[in-house]
Amino acid sequence: MKRYYADRSSRSGRLKRVYFVTIVLIVLVGLAAIVVRHVYSSDLASVSSVSKTSLFTIQSGESTTEIANALKNAGLIRNSEIFEWYVSSKNVRADLQAGTYSLSPNMSVQSIVYDFVNGKVAANLVTILPGQRIDQIKAAFVKDGFSQASVDAAFNPALYAGNVALADNPTSLTSLEGFLYPDSFEKDENTQPQVIIQESLNEMAQHLTPSIKASFAHEGLSVYQGVTLASIVEQEVSKNSDRTQVAQVFLSRLKQNMPLGSDVTAFYGSIMAGQQPSTTFDSPYNTLLHPGLPPGPISNVSESSLNAVAHPANTNWLYFVTGDNGITYFSTNLQQHEAYTQEYCHKLCSGTQ
Repeated sequence: MKRYYADRSSRSGRLKRVYFVTIVLIVLVGLAAIVVRHVYSSDLASVSSVSKTSLFTIQSGESTTEIANALKNAGLIRNSEIFEWYVSSKNVRADLQAGTYSLSPNMSVQSIVYDFVNGKVAANLVTILPGQRIDQIKAAFVKDGFSQASVDAAFNPALYAGNVALADNPTSLTSLEGFLYPDSFEKDENTQPQVIIQESLNEMAQHLTPSIKASFAHEGLSVYQGVTLASIVEQEVSKNSDRTQVAQVFLSRLKQNMPLGSDVTAFYGSIMAGQQPSTTFDSPYNTLLHPGLPPGPISNVSESSLNAVAHPANTNWLYFVTGDNGITYFSTNLQQHEAYTQEYCHKLCSGTQ
């Protein structure tokens, strides 16, 4: 009998301990859930009460991770991972629409995602696209509602002589070609085109950092020459990995006194002369016919093309050709280059655009 009661007492003690541990675990799990929910809710909230808006652009093809990281870097959300979790939980990853949005730090993640899903892009924007010639940018201004006369007047470089972006340019500069940084800018009925141009030049100045200028100098280029080469890289290829290699090709050819041989410079010269794009039209910009860099930029530039010229790839290529399939083929000798051209480039290498 004593052993029976002892065993029963022992079992009862073990059961009490199990119950106690179970209750403790339930409480801890509950507390953890409350903490996680609190953190989750906190990170969904707005960053601050500041209502000042800024423009945020989703590029076509950008992933949710890229969008989340860009929002975090712009100070518009608290946590990029929470943003991704929220988008996934709502099953709207595929519904975030490309475009330029007007966002502010006082918007919650829910509000931001709502705008993205419903495509509530900002209105009254003037957009300067990357890789655009000055005449294309002027045409975009007119399309956005500015008069031709006001646009022509606003594009006079003399109006911006004190802008830092133009500080290293030749004093004889007669065009803003290459120096209007691509972005979207807000306007209202009172906004003048000079204001947009000033803002674009200010952005260009921010991207022409001391580090970029020093890297240009290391490659034997002035700032103006660096921007000129970056504009050629901008036009030649679009992939960042290709741009660093194309920049290396051009820099190597310059150092070896080889012609750049860039079709896009020839196209620019013929277009600006009122001709059809051609590789055979003789202009100072045709680097198939004339040595060295062209007289100036052939379009505006993006951050990636500036960085490509400042930090070119460490390769020994001397030739490249982009095939009709969109792939860029690099080579070290003319024989291989011609073989790639014959095999992969027919339409794009026809001599016209």
